[in-house]
Amino acid sequence: MAYNLKEAIQKQNRMTSGHRMCAGCGAPVVVNAVLRALKEEDHAVIGAATGCLEVSSFMYPYTAWRDSFIHNAFENAGATMSGVEAAYKAMKKKGKIPEDKHTKFITFGGDGGTYDIGIQSLSGAMERWHDMVYVCYDNGAYMNTGIQRSSATPRFADTTTSPAGKVVPGKQQKRKDLTEVMAGHHLPYIAQTAAVGNFSDITTKAEKAIYTEGPCFMNVLAPCPRGWGYNTEDLMQINKLAVETCYWPLYEIIDGRYVVNYKPKNKLPVEDFLKPQKRFKHLFKEGNEWMIEELQKEVDERWERLLALEKMTNK
Repeated sequence: MAYNLKEAIQKQNRMTSGHRMCAGCGAPVVVNAVLRALKEEDHAVIGAATGCLEVSSFMYPYTAWRDSFIHNAFENAGATMSGVEAAYKAMKKKGKIPEDKHTKFITFGGDGGTYDIGIQSLSGAMERWHDMVYVCYDNGAYMNTGIQRSSATPRFADTTTSPAGKVVPGKQQKRKDLTEVMAGHHLPYIAQTAAVGNFSDITTKAEKAIYTEGPCFMNVLAPCPRGWGYNTEDLMQINKLAVETCYWPLYEIIDGRYVVNYKPKNKLPVEDFLKPQKRFKHLFKEGNEWMIEELQKEVDERWERLLALEKMTNK
């Protein structure tokens, strides 16, 4: 279906307000934009790995979730939801669930619980071909436990476990490209997106993922004001800069075919994305220009590779 902003915002949020997430956090924005893609008559089972989203939205006996909700350990969000989906299929086969009842299975996990600790159970669930959607809300570190670096943390970022000092200027390793890791699983639908503009990109992709049969994966940028160090009111601007600099390209992989959804006419330099964030403030000190140059080189190489993949898979 074509995206309709008016219809989307008129839908009741499936994650309610009053959920204790920080002001300016990208995660609840991501969740509601994704869940707006659900048909109102469809029931959903929502899973969440331990993390900011879970601890702030579900404090027994209180919950911010209108659908069925499962909190599981950090490392097994993918395994938990795959088990629920398998049980649902078995119960339907036995006639214990009406044929006209439709339930969708959606799991949310941060980058710590997805890129790192949970990648084994995620990979297993995708390989077993469960009919479910896994959504990674990528805030680039272990934010819930004190802003420790993860494999999603950008190179040179300052975190509590990769502090920017005179000898070692922040994290030394390049950021893992999880979207491309998932491409190796040959899924029917994969998307990388962010909450930009009128939310058309994220909600349209969520609808495709939810209503495509089989395992689907979405990697969604979810900035963190505490970990990244930006003003809370600048959330949407940070998302926009990530996209306009091509630090976070918007694209889909549909049955192996790459589709780049947005190509900036005037691609901005990556320093425009870095400058508003305190985690990168050391990059702008005299003598540290080389780090910005290295990050620009990395962004450019990944962008050119993505364009080449689009060209190659659409012949």
